[in-house]
Amino acid sequence: MAEKRDYYEVLGVARNAGEDEIKKAFRKLAMRHHPDRAGGDHKQAEEKFKELNEAYEVLSDREKRQRYDRFGHAGVNAGAGFGPGGAAGVDLGDIFGDIFGDFFGQMGGRRSASRPQRGNDLQYSLAIEFEEAAFGVEKKVELPREELCEECEGTGAESAGGIETCRACRGAGTVTVTQGFFSLRTTCARCGGRGKSIRTPCAHCQGRGRIEQVRTINVRVPPGVENETRLKLVHEGEPGANGGPPGDLYVLLSVKPHPTFQREGDHLLLEVPISFSQAALGADLDVPTLRGKRKLHIPAGTQSHRTFRVKEEGIDNVHGRGRGDLVVRVIVVTPSKLSPREEELFAELAKLRGDEVEMPSKSFFDRVRAAFE
Repeated sequence: MAEKRDYYEVLGVARNAGEDEIKKAFRKLAMRHHPDRAGGDHKQAEEKFKELNEAYEVLSDREKRQRYDRFGHAGVNAGAGFGPGGAAGVDLGDIFGDIFGDFFGQMGGRRSASRPQRGNDLQYSLAIEFEEAAFGVEKKVELPREELCEECEGTGAESAGGIETCRACRGAGTVTVTQGFFSLRTTCARCGGRGKSIRTPCAHCQGRGRIEQVRTINVRVPPGVENETRLKLVHEGEPGANGGPPGDLYVLLSVKPHPTFQREGDHLLLEVPISFSQAALGADLDVPTLRGKRKLHIPAGTQSHRTFRVKEEGIDNVHGRGRGDLVVRVIVVTPSKLSPREEELFAELAKLRGDEVEMPSKSFFDRVRAAFE
């Protein structure tokens, strides 16, 4: 008898691979080597498929995997036989989902459609103002979603007497399909997995058990949220099936830009223009914040693009970790027009500082002024 290969080598995963990685590797290889899809030697493909299932049965079971890691093949009793439930005890429906749907019809995760199923999640895009994102807000949104029909209470039948057990699956919601060397359970095509059939459909929902309605939902936006933040509202999605819980609602926030402030994390950035004299002599400015005006002292000799920090005038951290600052960058503005007196003063200042400045003659300014009149 040929020596068994290492199970990790069979699935092509590392020994520290997680459960999801192992499952993903098995799905990929099983689809490639399935006897009904693999070309060439059918017998060889069948043996390869059995080997994959044997490896997955061990590595997907925490207890068996621990024994295998300690003692190797001697520590586990993983056969390669196939039974009605799948290969070597592996639930192929859960593993493959609808990979082999073209062979078996609807199967996998949908085979248990008669059991309680969680409802679908929904997403809603909500635009808010900059200040609303900073301070938080409560919004009412109109959300179209499916609701259980109140007339039939979600059964889809005109009355309780109009529901009968499906004759095809006898109420199980699934039927067994034999393909090749193993059997699989698939959703009953007659009842759609519900296990029941309806003789007289509900006139209000036409037998669907659901109707679309517009609901008003309160959305609480916490302080400090950023653009593209996604809020989760539990159980505000679509209702579940067969008594299952409803899904969730995800609200995607779009924060409008502010005309004055820019945001960087929890800090706010602000540019403030100042004059030559304010930069040279110093000044006290009233600067805007989201909470009103604050005094900011500009010391004498301030250079353009210097930044000043106003503590805790930024945005509250959405996780409650304090508040950011307001970072003010001053921009020294060069005047574009000077009066004759201002020209004289600047010329005198330049002379005092020893700056070489060639002043245009008055006739030059007269000619320029005349050109624009």
